Amino acid sequence: MAEETHETSFSDEEKEDLELHDLNASAEVSATPSMASSRFDEEIPEKPKSSAELEAVYDVPVQVSAVLGKSSMQVHKLLKLGRGAVVQLDRKVGEAIDIYVNNRLVARGEVVVIDDRLGITMTEIIKS
Repeated sequence: MAEETHETSFSDEEKEDLELHDLNASAEVSATPSMASSRFDEEIPEKPKSSAELEAVYDVPVQVSAVLGKSSMQVHKLLKLGRGAVVQLDRKVGEAIDIYVNNRLVARGEVVVIDDRLGITMTEIIKS
């Protein structure tokens, strides 16, 4: 059995109209939101309510830093520093120090001495 083929011929003007129609159809398709964006519509899970729900992260190590103050200087001055040199900081005596956890400011506090060691008393918790 022989297959029948049908050929349709279009004028140049009709071809242009078809191409424009195809472009419009593809633009409509690409303008529709993708499935990936639907994840932003999902509900955000609630914060854990009990310490039992946080047990999974209890053993994760974090770096805690207490910054007494900061100073900036030129390299040639830094190279001249020696034992006994005093570097002036941007804080005053008695002013609160910054407490960072993993380089994120979380609290402010005061320096205390405990059995010949330095410690920090937290005086303010920074909410982010």
